[in-house]
Amino acid sequence: MKTYIYNYKKQIAVVIFLLISLFGSAQKDSAKIVRSLTDSSKVIMNMDAIYNRPFLQYGKIPVALGGYVEANTNYAVTDGKTEGFSFQARRMTLFVSSNIHRKIKFLTEIEFEDGTKEINIEFASLDIQFHPLLNFRGGIVMNPIGAFNQNHDGPRWEFIDRPISATQLLPATFSNVGFGLFGKLYKQNIVFAYEVYLTNGLNDFIISNSQNKTFLPATKQDPNRFEESFNGEPLTTAKVSLRHRKIGELGLSYMGGCYNKFQEDGLVLDVKRKAEVFAVDFNTSIPKVKTNITAEWAWVMVDVPGTYTQQFGNKQQGGFVDIVQTILKRKMFGFEKASLNLAFRTEYVDWNVGKFKETGGNISDEVVAIVPGISFRTSPQTVIRFNYRYQWQKDILGNPAARTAAIQFGISSYF
Repeated sequence: MKTYIYNYKKQIAVVIFLLISLFGSAQKDSAKIVRSLTDSSKVIMNMDAIYNRPFLQYGKIPVALGGYVEANTNYAVTDGKTEGFSFQARRMTLFVSSNIHRKIKFLTEIEFEDGTKEINIEFASLDIQFHPLLNFRGGIVMNPIGAFNQNHDGPRWEFIDRPISATQLLPATFSNVGFGLFGKLYKQNIVFAYEVYLTNGLNDFIISNSQNKTFLPATKQDPNRFEESFNGEPLTTAKVSLRHRKIGELGLSYMGGCYNKFQEDGLVLDVKRKAEVFAVDFNTSIPKVKTNITAEWAWVMVDVPGTYTQQFGNKQQGGFVDIVQTILKRKMFGFEKASLNLAFRTEYVDWNVGKFKETGGNISDEVVAIVPGISFRTSPQTVIRFNYRYQWQKDILGNPAARTAAIQFGISSYF
């Protein structure tokens, strides 16, 4: 990613300077600062997550600013071995939004990970509204595969680590340059929504990577994916969602396209090889008992060349389930809308679904984890969280699982 990062350092520095200047001016007249959520939809869905964030707007300036920060501690032991105790500056993300017209708006999201080890433009798109059911989006768009990829902001979650299925099975916060349509249709208690995009495609990092296995997140390593397609074939991403106001939201999504370079200057190098992802997600709230449930499951199919060994799987699957129970919600320690929550996550990923050709034995290469936790929210926008993580991971041969236990404490907040 370094080639791409360096090309944008000057631009990012200018953006940061402007942000600091604007916040400095705002402090001189704080009465004119308005904190708002820019999305005004009747029902908030996962597709609205990019705009459903707290922004600061100063006076009549048409630009709104926001962001979030995450930091934590980590102590992990794997089969009795540990690298000790560490503090981690996971990420800081900046949002800049502008209402160009009542039907035209722009938003960009710039993320700094591990200090400045990685700097990424995760979203930078222009939205033009023609009708609630027909809106155009173009620029760097976030591919809506599953729900977490769009709704990934740290302060929204009670867990310090992102789900394994969202980061090591699917490419978390995966975005590409392209265009598409999205919209909503309201009917009494039900809302139907859709998104469909054509973007730059995948690449052969999926099977040519340091993981030595089929690994979809490696597609993000292509430094040129924001300026040209790897093979000239577009990636199709589509999602439909249905939300009932009293039941919850169900989403079905698909992402697929050719990932290999099948020709060069008219010379045929290989057949077109396809990678496809199907995902289902569901979330609901039970107000009477103050319980929130979020679940996601994904299936990955990759046409792996026959010359590759069986450690490169052509079928993968995985997902997670989060349960968050609010046990206390009232004024605490001077915070008016504080809450204390218990949380539990269970997750699973199998990078190689199938059996060995020679023996008929199961191909493992899988991980199972449980993560109980407790969180204290000083407000809906700021969370202090403590997690205990226990994980079992098997290698491709199914040897006894490597066991990892980790204790994590951290904070995350919008600003």
